[in-house]
Amino acid sequence: MFDVRSIEASMLDPGFKGYPHRAPSCAVGEIGRQRWNVMRGDLPFPVAVLKETALAHNLAWMADFTRATGVLLAPHGKTTMAPQLFHRQIEAGAWGMTFATMQQVTLGVASGLRRIILANQLIGREDIAQARHLVSSTPDLELHILIDSLAGLELIESGGAPRGQAPLNALLEIGLAGSRTGCRTADEAMRLAQAIAASAATRLSGVECFEGLSVTGDGAGDPIVVDRWIRAVQEVARQCDAEGLFGTPEITLSAGGSAVFDLVARGLPMRLSRPVRTILRSGCYVTHDSGFYERFLRHAIARSGAPWSEREGLKPALEVWTHIQSRPEPGLAILAFGKRDASFDLELPIPLARVRDGVRAALDGSWRIDKLNDQHAYMRLPADGDARVGDLVGCGISHPCTTFDKWRWMPVVDDRYVVTGAIRTFF
Repeated sequence: MFDVRSIEASMLDPGFKGYPHRAPSCAVGEIGRQRWNVMRGDLPFPVAVLKETALAHNLAWMADFTRATGVLLAPHGKTTMAPQLFHRQIEAGAWGMTFATMQQVTLGVASGLRRIILANQLIGREDIAQARHLVSSTPDLELHILIDSLAGLELIESGGAPRGQAPLNALLEIGLAGSRTGCRTADEAMRLAQAIAASAATRLSGVECFEGLSVTGDGAGDPIVVDRWIRAVQEVARQCDAEGLFGTPEITLSAGGSAVFDLVARGLPMRLSRPVRTILRSGCYVTHDSGFYERFLRHAIARSGAPWSEREGLKPALEVWTHIQSRPEPGLAILAFGKRDASFDLELPIPLARVRDGVRAALDGSWRIDKLNDQHAYMRLPADGDARVGDLVGCGISHPCTTFDKWRWMPVVDDRYVVTGAIRTFF
């Protein structure tokens, strides 16, 4: 298990957005002792918070789901880039972690992770050299990279593998027409698989895909789309196995998105001539959200039947709180946060609650944000909506990845919004 004590010992100070202006510097691990309360205004706004009860619930929920379906989990670390949360995900049973860049992989290794998937092509000379360095200097590191072309394989081979170093584990990436990366046909994939297996620089460890950009939230259509991805991966894996191309004791099959993880977990596993492990790379479950992934989850639960429909699903654990700073006209409130503070790439933040004098009032769908500037949000509300300058408004977000990267730290809060701890991010 890796050690995050250095992060817990690192210092926060007023130079960090969301940290109290006049508070002395404080170690991350001591933040909970300050007993700050977000609703009391002890922190400056805007501030992004993580709700501990929801975090703990989500970790346990996904552990139960993967256990029940017999798959492994390597959550995508780019979601949070928070080693303290990586630690909790591993403690909850995750097999390893996934990353998108070699900078992220390096952080993961430095944090003590020893099972990592680089869910991206390894192309740059410096990145290739770093991958080899990490593998040679960390004997217990199991690193898998992706390859989707002969050109990419040639770049990995161009520097020559260091003498005595094991070849890099390579997952062959499958794509479909119109998708992102990945081999488009089985014939193309098999030519590449044969070249990976024959190379001194690589060994074929499995086959993977990323289906997440092909789904739309259509409860009837998405299973058909995902089945195409699964069948493409399985066809190539079956052929590679028949030709004896896999070079590792276990064959890895993997797929990546957080939107339809249930379809992957139930459809991708298969039997081959040697042990097969199926690894999900879903990362957003740890905080979930109040928009995009919440809608997809409803379909996943409906497809899963009892007992999943009879228990609570994933809970949104990430919120951004701020003040109403202006009521310039009826039906409009200007909030003191914007694109610098919350996700807006999939949809805008979702107003959830208003707090005045410590009293919380839930907000319905008639309260909505329809525009963001860098530091301003335009919240529309009913003409008779009760909203005053100085009120606090808490917003859920859609797509947690692009909220985390706007904060260098986040307080963790209990159900009363008392700060019980903190995490740091490393983007």
